[in-house]
Amino acid sequence: MSTAPYPIGSPGSPWGEAEVTTWRSRQTRKRSYAADVLSAIERLRARFDVVQYGLLDYPPDTYPLFALASRDWRDGLPVALVTGGVHGYETSGVHGALQFVERHAAGYAGRFNLLVVPCVSPWAYERIQRWNMNAIDPNRSFREPSPAEESAALMRLVAPLRDRVLVHVDLHETTDSDEAEFRPALAARDGKPFEPDHTPDGFYVVGDTENPRLDFQQAVIAAVAKVTHIAPPDADGKIIGSPVVAPGVIHYALRQLGLCAGITRARYVTTTEVYPDSPRATPAQCSDAQVAAVTAALDYALAHP
Repeated sequence: MSTAPYPIGSPGSPWGEAEVTTWRSRQTRKRSYAADVLSAIERLRARFDVVQYGLLDYPPDTYPLFALASRDWRDGLPVALVTGGVHGYETSGVHGALQFVERHAAGYAGRFNLLVVPCVSPWAYERIQRWNMNAIDPNRSFREPSPAEESAALMRLVAPLRDRVLVHVDLHETTDSDEAEFRPALAARDGKPFEPDHTPDGFYVVGDTENPRLDFQQAVIAAVAKVTHIAPPDADGKIIGSPVVAPGVIHYALRQLGLCAGITRARYVTTTEVYPDSPRATPAQCSDAQVAAVTAALDYALAHP
């Protein structure tokens, strides 16, 4: 891996507006939110309530933000929240969320109020980027006040429900581009040295340090293991720098880090991490793994209310 300095900014100096502007100028649209996501949401409108919960104004473009909700919403039912595309480049999170709604959501009618937000960061989705237009990571921005409008809009949507959410599954990927592009860019933006790490080959989940629910995390891993392989620990017994507490399971302090999975008071919370660059996984497997994780999480929560 190259150790050359990141091509924007000066080593050791955090970015200012000029560097952010230069970075933004290098981001080009590579796919369509309207074609990939909004069209799928439109097809589902006949079966689910479609809620517009925000509008991103990123000149010259605007991006409406949508959630899909159970049409038979009942106040007495627990809420299951599924979020995807917090990092727009993590493709299977977006398509896995939509695939879950299309193929499996009806099976939970009358048991859960479902709220599915398939693409939290549409500008980043189109540019296959981790950050939003302002070089801010939405998945470190779920705090008040939030520096990212994507995160702020989702928090406003969820706020009235946060005490009623029983299970929250946040769908992510860990990719080779994390080490090749996104972590070097982060180090450059913050004026810090880049310290290379090992990219895990396989699926894993991130639980909450303050609410680990290890049996729940292991149930998700067991379901996904039928679809794709589980990431092994590195030589130090870690995955992305965190100790492995069970096969394929690590913990983060979700609220302290401002992560999406920390926005509710849900009993059962997990962040999925699919590895789409593995020679042992196809795009279809990656989306299927996300769906398996969601259904396993919801099934476990129903069995252990």
